[in-house]
Amino acid sequence: MNTISLLLDRLKLAGCTLAGATLSLLLLTGCAHSSPDSASSKSMKIESKAFGTTPGGTSVKLYTLTNRKGMVVKVSEYGALLTEVWVPDRNGRSGNVVLGFDRLEPYVKGHPFFGATTGRVANRIAKGRFTLDGKDYKLAVNNGPNHLHGGLKGFDKQVWKSRPLHGMNNEVAVEFTYTSPDGEEGYPGALEVKVVYTLSDENELRFDYTATTDKPTIVNLTNHSYWNLAESGPVLDHVLQINASRYTAADDTLIPTGELAPVRGTGLDFTQPRRIGDRISDYMAFAKGYDHNFALDSGGTALALCARVTEPKTGRSMEVWTTEPGVQLYCANHLDGSLTGVGGVIYTQHTGLCLETQHFPDAINHPSFPSVVLRPGGTYRTTTIHKFSAK
Repeated sequence: MNTISLLLDRLKLAGCTLAGATLSLLLLTGCAHSSPDSASSKSMKIESKAFGTTPGGTSVKLYTLTNRKGMVVKVSEYGALLTEVWVPDRNGRSGNVVLGFDRLEPYVKGHPFFGATTGRVANRIAKGRFTLDGKDYKLAVNNGPNHLHGGLKGFDKQVWKSRPLHGMNNEVAVEFTYTSPDGEEGYPGALEVKVVYTLSDENELRFDYTATTDKPTIVNLTNHSYWNLAESGPVLDHVLQINASRYTAADDTLIPTGELAPVRGTGLDFTQPRRIGDRISDYMAFAKGYDHNFALDSGGTALALCARVTEPKTGRSMEVWTTEPGVQLYCANHLDGSLTGVGGVIYTQHTGLCLETQHFPDAINHPSFPSVVLRPGGTYRTTTIHKFSAK
């Protein structure tokens, strides 16, 4: 069922045709001849078009996923990243709520992981070193004294293979795959990685990650989107709740000390909804704002509500559900106005907020943390869902 040929056969049987340079794949529920006046007459849709070419000559496609409610998600083969997410506000007006570009060139030129799939290991590894099964490994040091988000050319800078997935009545999805060779960026083992982006008819955007390896290795994947439910301007008026009573205390290079410290009584206490700007000043000297990993109360044992964000002016809300044990809150502390994104929005400090669902930073060097080790025969699996609404 999940093949293009099968869908084409079905479209031919329904008397449909495909035309033009852009591939439009219509995922129809019910009969193809349903009444245009019915609620089901609108179709889930995937469109694929050229997004650009890398300096090495590799062509890159951009997918546009649209549901019946008009929510639109754009995802690129480059970095398997989100470029745009359009959702309605309380008045039904659609707006882009994720930071990104509408051309490939700015992504290739360099950016702060906008919308990217980060790996092989997201977040930081102290001094770029770890030991696995008695063998020492040295990684690139690309963030002060530490290794960050997979190194100099992590997954965010690779061109992934892609295919649309079909056969789902109330969802539309794109699958991205990448084979990370043994030794890439210093990591052991050939890693087969798959990321599936799924948009539902309930305005839910789902990320499903899987990976397998032929040698013992470490894996920690996440999506690094910067969200702004107001579409532009600082996110300091966004109201945030995180279901975490502890966080991983860190040193001045943002490497965990190993302590899971309580958030109670600190500016990190988001156990009740609170405006982001209320106490961000407490951490300006530390990291120019929030850049902290929270240990979720769910412990990563099952899909659970991780965080909820609301924006008062537009009425938009976003819930984040995940199977991961942690989430990194980062508030675009280092944006400085030098980047301009979709719609001419200028990205200044605190223009977005990241909620990077993940295993804890530097977990390989902390035996008490949830393990990031993947061995042959095992499968790495993790899911995160972003649920959007407005009132």
